[in-house]
Amino acid sequence: MTILQSLTRQYDRLTKETDPARQIPRYGYSLEKISHAVVLSSGGKVVDVQSMLDITGKKPKPSQRLVPQAVVRTVNVVSNFLWDKTAYVLGVKRKDNTGEFTESALEHQEFKRHNRNLIQGCNDEGLNAFLKFLEAWHPDQFNDLRNPDQILDTNVIFRLDGQTKFLHEHVIAKETWLNHLSHLGEEDRLVGQCLVTGEVSAQARIHAKIKGVAGAQSSGASIVSFNQSSFLSYGKEQGENAPVSRYAAFAYPTALNHMLDRKNGRCVRVGDTTTVFWAETAGGGLDARISESLFSMILNPPEDDNTETSILHKQLTLIAQCSPLSDINSELNEDTRFYILGLSPNASRLSVRFWIEDSFSNLYRRSVQHFKDLLITPVPWKALPAPWMLLCETAIQRKSDKIQPTLSGALMRSILGGSPYPRSLFGAVIARIRADQQITGGRAAICKAFLTRNYRFGFETEDISMSLDKNETNVAYRLGRLFAVYENIQREAQGKSLNSTIKDQYFGAASATPASVFPVIVRKAMHHLASIKKDGRGGLVYWFENEVKAILESMGSSFPKSLRLEDQGRFIIGYYHQAFSKAKSMNENEKPGSIEDNITKTRINDDS
Repeated sequence: MTILQSLTRQYDRLTKETDPARQIPRYGYSLEKISHAVVLSSGGKVVDVQSMLDITGKKPKPSQRLVPQAVVRTVNVVSNFLWDKTAYVLGVKRKDNTGEFTESALEHQEFKRHNRNLIQGCNDEGLNAFLKFLEAWHPDQFNDLRNPDQILDTNVIFRLDGQTKFLHEHVIAKETWLNHLSHLGEEDRLVGQCLVTGEVSAQARIHAKIKGVAGAQSSGASIVSFNQSSFLSYGKEQGENAPVSRYAAFAYPTALNHMLDRKNGRCVRVGDTTTVFWAETAGGGLDARISESLFSMILNPPEDDNTETSILHKQLTLIAQCSPLSDINSELNEDTRFYILGLSPNASRLSVRFWIEDSFSNLYRRSVQHFKDLLITPVPWKALPAPWMLLCETAIQRKSDKIQPTLSGALMRSILGGSPYPRSLFGAVIARIRADQQITGGRAAICKAFLTRNYRFGFETEDISMSLDKNETNVAYRLGRLFAVYENIQREAQGKSLNSTIKDQYFGAASATPASVFPVIVRKAMHHLASIKKDGRGGLVYWFENEVKAILESMGSSFPKSLRLEDQGRFIIGYYHQAFSKAKSMNENEKPGSIEDNITKTRINDDS
């Protein structure tokens, strides 16, 4: 199923929602930010201007109101029906970002023309008063209104004095608007077969904009648009190049905008990609919401859940244990069809980073496999790591706005599709370690996951251990362990006087070209051991010497000149295991804890 087909079907399902908080605008209407309502007398005079601001939060903000669907504007002058901003409704707009206003004659004339043509002859008291307002109003009267500075450049609706309904909510106004929509396109002969629904009907020239995608224009961006001649075919213009009915062109953006609203819990931001997801199930809206809620938790688990008895904690624990879906929630339907759409900003358009359609059970299985691949001891997270946390490990100062643009989409495709992790992610982690000489648990886990999955797919001949493996013979892994031991020797020798370690000086070179720096590190270690012995800690020197000897066994007589990128990852994992693992104080035969134990262990200090 295509993206637009699935979104249109989702719109049809959302219109059947009975929960008012989850209801979606019906065809021809949209939720818009409304700040004021102009109250009219039956003679068309302005009686008052009523504030529609929402004052429940810290700052007053426009309230969301269902109004006739907003038009799509670029540089064209087109008017909305029975509502619009003051430039159209009252003929005034702010002048050059100052407090002063100027007339906007062109927009105001279009508002009067459009609305007069639609409601002329309607037998409704409110609409007749509105027609009189259009005839009598002049922009010079704007200063006579109450608080004109607060009204300027806001969206305005209308109400007849003494009535509670707004004009666009009147029955005749609704009938007039829907009748107008049904005949749109006939004058331009834009009638044909819709590529989404397959029905023959009036086609949309311009599709509604999508709002809520991180990094995109605040006014919205398009998925389908033809704004340059190079995009056109056979002399067709705009929507003629991709015939979509007016209903479908309304349905898919409305559904997508609804799900992009964060309060609905159906979208997650990962890097520069906003990921939207929804379910389709025969069990109705409740079954779909159960799977959507669980998937949201898998994709973006809380960083720290200290409420041991909470349902959320129990579900996360079961996921960490790779439990069957039925154990997590008995009401879950494993055959639920699930759709995931990744969107990124691209000027005035949106780029589709990925589109995945699969059963919920398959997506769950791949997500759990992702967590298993990441598992490393000691565990660097208190809870399951979200994808954005992994991407931050590749960024300068771990800031999300510094993440490489293409990484998020590539990582999500790997997680949800079960494919090998992107080599660009692995390379970015190695590069970041070289740049700041910081080996965090998250970075080691990414290296481990990359190598583990590559081994499973046959791209690597050696697997990698989750915890410290003293029997591992891989040279790069052993060199990483050796480097950690030498660093520990330096710490013991210099104590509090230590300003920087060999990690700060040599880690990048040691992991890439060992032969160039390890001889220097070995000589330094000999001096440090002599210093420790001089302090009367001969037993510690004996322990260090045995540890180095055990690591050097079967490594050969010389250090390798260079290590390939994958082996640099093994070097990092070996260092992390040796430097942070408590395995050296454990019994050699002691096995690592369960996945649940590992996931819920206390986070180690990455900077220690």
